[in-house]
Amino acid sequence: MDDANIKILIIDDEEDIREGCRRSLARSGCEVLTAAEGSEGLSFVSEATPKVVFLDLKMPGMDGMEVLAQIQERAPSSLVIIMTGYATVESAITAMKSGAYDFIAKPFEPEQIRLVAGRALDHIRVVRRAEKLKRERERTLTDLGTEKSRIAAIVESLPNGVVVTNAYGMVVLMNSVFQRLFVGDRLMESQCHISWYIEDSDFCLWINSISTGVFMTDGKIPSCELQVPDNGFYLARGQHVLSAEGECLGSVVTLTDITDLKTFDQMKSEFVAKVAHELRSPLTAICEQLALVEEEVGPAMGEENRGVIVRARDKAGALIALIGDLLDLQRIEGGGEFSHPREVDPGGLLRAMVDFLRARAQAQGVGLTLELPETVLPLLFADPSSLESIYGNLITNAIKYTGSGGHVRVSVSVSDDDELWVAIADDGFGIEEKYQEKIFQKFYRIKDDKRRFIVGTGLGLSIVRQLVEGLFGTVDVISQPMVGSTFTVKLPALTKADTEGV
Repeated sequence: MDDANIKILIIDDEEDIREGCRRSLARSGCEVLTAAEGSEGLSFVSEATPKVVFLDLKMPGMDGMEVLAQIQERAPSSLVIIMTGYATVESAITAMKSGAYDFIAKPFEPEQIRLVAGRALDHIRVVRRAEKLKRERERTLTDLGTEKSRIAAIVESLPNGVVVTNAYGMVVLMNSVFQRLFVGDRLMESQCHISWYIEDSDFCLWINSISTGVFMTDGKIPSCELQVPDNGFYLARGQHVLSAEGECLGSVVTLTDITDLKTFDQMKSEFVAKVAHELRSPLTAICEQLALVEEEVGPAMGEENRGVIVRARDKAGALIALIGDLLDLQRIEGGGEFSHPREVDPGGLLRAMVDFLRARAQAQGVGLTLELPETVLPLLFADPSSLESIYGNLITNAIKYTGSGGHVRVSVSVSDDDELWVAIADDGFGIEEKYQEKIFQKFYRIKDDKRRFIVGTGLGLSIVRQLVEGLFGTVDVISQPMVGSTFTVKLPALTKADTEGV
C-alpha cells in the first residue's frame, strides 16, 4: 500500500496542537490536513475522504461527539482517534461505543501521536490486504466457474463420445454421446468405475492402464476397438491427464463411430475376393496357353514374335501374382493368418523353401545358400503359411533385385533372449536410405533404370511387415546402393501356452 495516498485530518481548535500534530505525522509520508473547527473538518471529510481523523472532543460550536457522528455517516471507513484533555475512563468508553477507533490524552508527546497513527495505518493496511485477497478469491472462483462452463460446453459439443477418468478409473466427466451409449435410462451415481458403464473387460483394462500411466514410458498409447450392442463399432483413443509435475492424474478417452468404415471395409474385402477369384482362372488359362504356344511353335515364330509372347506371359503372370497378394492381404487384415497355428520347425521350413526357390535363383544366374546353426532352433507357434509368406517374399525379392552373378545368403541365429533371427542378405542393387521405410508401404515400388523392367506388385513387403507384427516380431533392413541389402526378421519363440488369450 502506498502511504502517500493516505490522508490524515487533524480537527482541533488549538493551533499549536494542530501544527505540532502536522509536523509529527508528516514524517509518516501521508498527506496531513488540518481544520480549526468541526464544520471545516466535515468539509474536508466530504471532499478529501481522509482515512484517519484526529478529533478533539471539546471545541466551540460543534463538539467532538457530534462531529464523530457526522463522520460516520459521510465516511464510515475513516478511523477516528479522539484527542481530549479530559481523559477519563467514561469519555474513552463513550467515544469507543460511538464508533471511535482509538483515543489519546492531551498533552501528548510527538512520539505518542506517531505511535497511535502507526497503529491506525497498520489497521488500514490489513483491511486493504484482506479486501484485495477477497477480490482475488472471488475473481478466481469466477474464472474457475467460467472455465468449467467453457470446458463443459466444448466437451458437450463434440460429436464423439468423451469420458474422463481419475487415476483409479473412476469416471469424473462424460458428454451426452457417451451417456447415451453406455448409461441410457439407468440411474447413475455421482462417480462410478468405468466397468459400471462398459462390461468389456479388455476395454476397461485398457482405460485403467492409461489412467495409471502404464504407457507413459514409451509415450505411445495404442487405440482400442469396442463393439457396442445395437450401436455398432467404436474406435477409442486415449491420452494421459498430467499434473504440472508430470504425474498421471487419469485419462481422457474419445470414442469415434467406425461402424460405416467397418461396413465399407467388409464390402471392399468381399469385392476384392470376388474379383480376384473371377480373374484368377482366366488369367491362369491365358498364361498356360501362352506357354503352350511358346513351347509348340518355338523358334519358328521368330525372335521378335517370341519376345512378344514372353512379355505377354510375364505380364499375365504379374497379374496372377497381384491377385495372390491381394488375397493374402485380405486374409491378413481379416486375421486369417492365425486361423491354423501350430508348432513349426523353422529350420525344416527354411530348407524346403530354399530348395524350392533355388531353381528360380539359378535361372537368373543368382546363387542361393542357407546357413543354419549347429544348435537346435526353437520352435515357432504360428500358421506355417504365414511363415512361408514372410520368408518367401523376402527371398524372392532378394533374387529379383540381385543381378546375374550375384548371391543371396539366408542365415539363421538365435539371440540371447531366445528370439529367432533370420537374415536374408544379397549383393544386389541396394536401397537408398530415403526409401528404406517407404518400401513397406502398400503398392510402393522404387522406380529407377535398374528396376523398371522387374515385375512386381509393391505388396510383398507390406504383407511381410503385417505378418511379422502379427507374430509379435520385427523386420529391419540395412542397405547400401550397389552394395546390397539385408532384411532381418526377428520372431519370439512363442509356444501355444504363450499365445492363449492373445
